[in-house]
Amino acid sequence: ISHYQNQQTMKRRKFIQDSAMIALSVGVFGKIKWDGEKYVGTDPTTTDILGPFYRPGAPFKTDLVQAGTKGEIMHFSGTVFGKDGKALKAALVEIWHCDENGVYDNTSDNYVYRSSFKTGADGKYNFKSIFPVPYAVNTTLTRPAHIHMRISAAGVQDLVTQVYFKGDKHIAEDVSAKDKSALNRILAITKNAKNEKVVKFDVYLKEEYVLEATAFKKIEGLYEMSDRSMIDFYKNGDQLFAKVNGQIMEAMDYKGDNSFAGGNDYVKAKFELLANGVTKVTVTITEDKPIEITGTK
Repeated sequence: ISHYQNQQTMKRRKFIQDSAMIALSVGVFGKIKWDGEKYVGTDPTTTDILGPFYRPGAPFKTDLVQAGTKGEIMHFSGTVFGKDGKALKAALVEIWHCDENGVYDNTSDNYVYRSSFKTGADGKYNFKSIFPVPYAVNTTLTRPAHIHMRISAAGVQDLVTQVYFKGDKHIAEDVSAKDKSALNRILAITKNAKNEKVVKFDVYLKEEYVLEATAFKKIEGLYEMSDRSMIDFYKNGDQLFAKVNGQIMEAMDYKGDNSFAGGNDYVKAKFELLANGVTKVTVTITEDKPIEITGTK
């Protein structure tokens, strides 16, 4: 019996040691962690393209529904978590989406279907709006219904992303929505007692990785590009924004080596500081095949 008990004790020790090694090995890479009761996921929420319709400065409101709308009422909510897996207080959540006709409000002072919200101590956010609809980009492409989001807070990496919805037939034809990185952003839709749509989306932010402020100043500015466009690069939060011919088109994270990339690496920008004080940029846009343009400030 004593020999048997010793064997069982050794097996338990080995199991504990092996389990600890597994927990350590996956924990280092941020895949899962032990919260005292169970393993919970800590993968950061993936990015997506900013799109051409971002407008900074949307008013702080939680009810976006317009009088007389024929759109379906939607309740959209979730929790923002920091890099440590804890609910993040005072995170700025911005959302924007099209109306029931697939149109964005890009000019009015009312910021229709655009809003901002600061999370409380519980990290929660919530909006009441209408459910966005798919809309045609051109004669061959229809974007699936989606909501754009930008989440920013001190000490974590700002996030630009989009959410999509299960059952949307247009996901399969959309470059961003069908990308494997969007899998956890294709959300289920439920209904409340009033038969209104309910969507929940928790956001996990990652550790901040930014270029120092003095370096940002060296690359910020207006660039004349080889395709005759003008791109204004400027810092916003911890991201580098690109305004093309006056239209905000992309928000990019710093990737190291003077390089930045937007969601899905759709747009990349690499800067080079030349000896004569001139700053050069190479921009790569991923279409059916990569398009590369260069420019100088």
